[in-house]
Amino acid sequence: MKFFYCIIILLANIFCLNAQNLVKYNLEFNKLSNRWDEALPLGNGILGALIWQKGNILRFSLDRADLWDERQVLDLSKFNFKWVENQVAKKVYDTVQQLGDAPYDAFPYPTKIPAAALEFNIAALGKVKFALLDIKTAQAKIFWQNGATLETFVDATRPFGAFRLIHVPKTVIPIMRVPAYNSDLTNIKNDNSHSGEALEKLGYSKGTIEKDAHHISYIQPGSNGFSYEVSVVWKYKNDTIEGVWSIASYRAKENKKRVAENICKQNIAFDYCQLLAEHEKWWARFWTRSSVSIPDTLLQKQYYLEIYKLGSVSRKEAPPITLQAIWTADNGSLPPWKGDIHNDLNTELSYWPTYSSNHLQESESFTNWLWNVRKENEKYTKEYFQVNGLNVPGVATLSGKPMGGWIQYSLSPTVSAWLAQNFYWQWKYSMDKRFLKNRAYPYLHNVAIFLENITEMKNGIRVLPLSSSPEFHDNSMQAWYTKGNTNYDRALMRFAFGAAAEMAKDMGREKEAHRWMKDLSQLPNFAIDSTGLRIAPREARNVSHRHHSNLMAIFPLGLLNPDHPVDKAIIDSSLRWLQHTGTRAWCGYSFSWAASLYARAKDGDNAEKMLQIFASNFCSPNSFHLNGDQKGGQYSAFTYRPFTLEGNFAFAQGVQEMLLQSYSGIIDVFPAVPAQWRNISFNNLRAEGAFLVSAQEKNGAVVSIKIAATQGGVAKVRLPFKHLTFALQNGVLSKEVENNIVQISFKKGGEIELKNEL
Repeated sequence: MKFFYCIIILLANIFCLNAQNLVKYNLEFNKLSNRWDEALPLGNGILGALIWQKGNILRFSLDRADLWDERQVLDLSKFNFKWVENQVAKKVYDTVQQLGDAPYDAFPYPTKIPAAALEFNIAALGKVKFALLDIKTAQAKIFWQNGATLETFVDATRPFGAFRLIHVPKTVIPIMRVPAYNSDLTNIKNDNSHSGEALEKLGYSKGTIEKDAHHISYIQPGSNGFSYEVSVVWKYKNDTIEGVWSIASYRAKENKKRVAENICKQNIAFDYCQLLAEHEKWWARFWTRSSVSIPDTLLQKQYYLEIYKLGSVSRKEAPPITLQAIWTADNGSLPPWKGDIHNDLNTELSYWPTYSSNHLQESESFTNWLWNVRKENEKYTKEYFQVNGLNVPGVATLSGKPMGGWIQYSLSPTVSAWLAQNFYWQWKYSMDKRFLKNRAYPYLHNVAIFLENITEMKNGIRVLPLSSSPEFHDNSMQAWYTKGNTNYDRALMRFAFGAAAEMAKDMGREKEAHRWMKDLSQLPNFAIDSTGLRIAPREARNVSHRHHSNLMAIFPLGLLNPDHPVDKAIIDSSLRWLQHTGTRAWCGYSFSWAASLYARAKDGDNAEKMLQIFASNFCSPNSFHLNGDQKGGQYSAFTYRPFTLEGNFAFAQGVQEMLLQSYSGIIDVFPAVPAQWRNISFNNLRAEGAFLVSAQEKNGAVVSIKIAATQGGVAKVRLPFKHLTFALQNGVLSKEVENNIVQISFKKGGEIELKNEL
């Protein structure tokens, strides 16, 4: 019966409507990796697992997104933004570093922490034949030469993972391996991954392990009453072992226990295939949201692996995507940069592809978190900046508290302006009026209030008293700009006031819209010279640098429009100078970000080049972004390998920017494709205005564009052909076509197909 049930599931997958052929994008290896950062990754936004081999041991590195040590070391009662301004004016900065920066390095917490690992002694199974990650069903599978197999997944919607080992002896049972909280591993071998201190420095009490013949539970006390539980339950029949594992976290004073154990015991009653069925349904729906087809096979495969990872790490009810999300380092140390919530590019880049890939539920993970921690952020704003409104720490804990470290960026006055773009995009891509009224505009409103309060009027110009541009001049006093705000801060303030005005106008709040437009008009223009966008009025971008902070106005903010000749000249000059200063100080994410910058300039050839370099040089074999150049420094002097996710997801956005753009109010199909791309297509990419767009190009000519209006409204489409026919439902095609732009009015649910008359 179990076999028959599995066959039914398989057939359902084969005949699933709109199913994609994803097999060629799977990860496939002729052996298991012996490194955690090259493992097969599984996850559901809350729970994660990395499948790899450690010696003769099959290892599942287990993680949960909300496992955090939240002990605070940054003391904002001792200093504030005005005091920092005074210290900078006096050219005394060591006092600032002692209070704002030193605690981050001096203490191992606050930090993300790992959960545990499951191990199976597989010495008796012999040599692995091959291992794969099936991205369609989000399963890891291993096949041994002796006929033994492993199948495992982390359930897409429920808090457990499941595994099945077939043709194995009864001795192959799970063993719980706990993190090294009580072992002196200070002298951990340097694996070049930028790991933090040893876990034992957290000072935790020893955890407890309870087990019997078919069950293990591990309970680890943390700090301030926090604890967590990892449980596994299994059953053995004939030569097959099936098991379920789960992780539960407990806050102080919560009257909960045995949550993970009970989840395991409830689900072990079902066969593996029964558990798999619901999981596969979720992933089948996930993969129908959108698709792309490009002729560059390297980029095509990397793109689908990025979308797979997106589906693995983000859920609307889950914590936000941190540096490593649910794949915390499994090397006995704290994760790189404490695995924290980095808001000076890391979280922002991670959510870039969610909007145009039509994965708005996944993007809600971030806006939900930002909304939920806003009271904590308002408290921080009042305490540190001493004004009302809303700002967010650039480096934050799970509960939204500031962590400090390089305070020019971790306590920057414009962090919330960048984060607010996620509320703006969530609105523009969904056109959800309730979201606009209840969340997006209230959030932007409070960000704008803060920017009004923190800025000063000097000679009729609204400026920040201290400005910075991540991460130029690193953590020195020179990283503060006191004579003219940086282009980074100028762009973010211009975006925030402009977005607030647009939202207020859409809601009929004309008085508030006028207020924000007045604030916008008082901001300084961008600092520009022959190099394009400078860092600040007194500093050009004369060095290679990993962070493209001075180019924010191009992407992601879209404040400069390449359709306007003056803006196009600034964009082109900026990107020529970017090439001139070179890539030696770039990290992997710098290349994936640069792809979107070039795409906005309609330069598909350079956009493709940036993505090719990223995929070829800055990723591990399992597609994880490792920051450094893994081919010995061909493109960057950084050759280390700390795993972080933002570069992966910025890569996906780079591909999407080449295929579809809509930020200027015009839907632009294939705006930045390389000259050699002759056959391209995409389905259901999402444009601003809540339009789903599909398009196809054959032999270098666009043959069709389909548009569906999920909310109704007016779409302006740039036509990549001169002669067209069209078929429509609930859409009204404009009688006039100006500058190759056609205007279409839709009712909700309306569809239109524009075809090229070749």
